[in-house]
Amino acid sequence: MPPDILNNKMKADNTFTETKTRGDPWWWMVVAVILIILLLVTLRPDPFMRILLFVKDGIWVTISVTLASFVLILLFGLIAALGRISSNIILRGLATIYVEIVRGIPMLVQLLFWYFAFPSIIQGVGTQLNIEALKNYLANPVGMAIMGLTFCYAAYMSEVYRAGIQSISKGQLEAARSLGMTYFQAMRHIILPQALRVILPPVGNDFISLLKDSSLVSVVAVADMTRRGREFMAANFIPIETWVMIALLYLVLTLFTARVVTWLERKTKIER
Repeated sequence: MPPDILNNKMKADNTFTETKTRGDPWWWMVVAVILIILLLVTLRPDPFMRILLFVKDGIWVTISVTLASFVLILLFGLIAALGRISSNIILRGLATIYVEIVRGIPMLVQLLFWYFAFPSIIQGVGTQLNIEALKNYLANPVGMAIMGLTFCYAAYMSEVYRAGIQSISKGQLEAARSLGMTYFQAMRHIILPQALRVILPPVGNDFISLLKDSSLVSVVAVADMTRRGREFMAANFIPIETWVMIALLYLVLTLFTARVVTWLERKTKIER
């Protein structure tokens, strides 16, 4: 190998090694926002400390609703994606109808449907069948919020899965089938592991969007961070300080999630 080419290759390898070992500089933004919150709480404990103490239970509600919804979204999104690429025309048609309808209705409307309309449907069915448990059915706010977020976001996640699966060469599926694997074995062991690496960035982006959109569950009686902020503002009439603190708390959560997603991308990236 000529010396100039060898030197260029060595420089490229060193640059790659430095980039790989160097930490993510954007963690400083997470630290900066946390320091701003601590500064506000320290310099002006009234009202910022009172706000933080008042909404702290809402923080855990926001995180738990987001995580529970996301796990279900990953599962049902995959099922819908497999339906979308299925050779069975009925499954493909049902999955396509689900995706197109859900993507065309605003999330807030869907959440209101699950909390107000869905229980009425259950009660109506109970009345028709004379089943007391159904006639007296009452919606659980957190359960309906998780169901609404899952039902909506699974449609978007299915398209992410579908794009990732279709980005893998069909020859790999055919090779797996020629080795005696069933369709589901080939998908599980060959296609999906590769597709998951491809779709990790958009999946992480969807998680961040879900975390922010979880604030919409405040309209269906879920005591998340946004609803607790509204309650504090209504009781104390200090909207600026209240929503500055709420915005900073959401910012910490989203920035932290973005950094974790970036770390996972680096760990799962296949160098070529």
